[in-house]
Amino acid sequence: MDSSVSTGKPAFRRILLKLSGEGFCRPGEGGISVEEVSRIARQVSRVASLGVEIAVVVGGGNILRGAQLSRGSDVIKEATAHYMGMTATVINGLALQDALEHQGCETRLLTTIRMDEIAEPFIRRRALSHLAKGRIVVLATGTGSPFVTTDTAAALRGKELGVEVLMKATRVDGVYSADPEKNPHAILYESLTYDQVLRDELKVMDMTAIGMCMENRLPILVFNFKKDGNIERAVCGEPLGTWVAAKSRPRAGAAADA
Repeated sequence: MDSSVSTGKPAFRRILLKLSGEGFCRPGEGGISVEEVSRIARQVSRVASLGVEIAVVVGGGNILRGAQLSRGSDVIKEATAHYMGMTATVINGLALQDALEHQGCETRLLTTIRMDEIAEPFIRRRALSHLAKGRIVVLATGTGSPFVTTDTAAALRGKELGVEVLMKATRVDGVYSADPEKNPHAILYESLTYDQVLRDELKVMDMTAIGMCMENRLPILVFNFKKDGNIERAVCGEPLGTWVAAKSRPRAGAAADA
């Protein structure tokens, strides 16, 4: 294994990884980059090899953002635009599924909008069965309803599937006091409470998703997945990114069966 990859024991048995659409393309571009998708698949497959059960919620912003499409126009209705955005997540889900299977992983693509020829319908018990059998579950089409973000879908699925942490994969190192790409003096937070995020309106996830995680005491880890090996390090409890929860993060090397 690459020396840059953690060799510790996983700190979590089951995780939900939230991937935005931007993770599927090169910075500043759109569409799908096979290189970027392959990079994600390699990291996720290494985590799966540790025995961790993985559900992945995918966004679709690299292809189409429903909210932006309908903004300032009455040609395409807002609800229609949101449904279009949901179908965009399926394209990303299919790409990730094939990339994971290329790494030797067994997967299932589940959607909340019926697409029987290419995916299974999301049924909670079926998803749990797949996870228990070691399959990586890729979840597309969000909640299946318009006006709901894929961040909120991730919080909802995280609770439904009983994951121990919601890992929000980003292209920056965590949650900052300001946009680090615009403000070089922005401060990186090591940990935050849900209340701090809501009070200061920090850009972690949308407020509905944060509120749902707070209500269900589901911790969130915001981290930079563009650095190779960071998904494994996060799963093994190494101190990276920003931990959002009601209590401190697990220690590095802490076994999941502690």
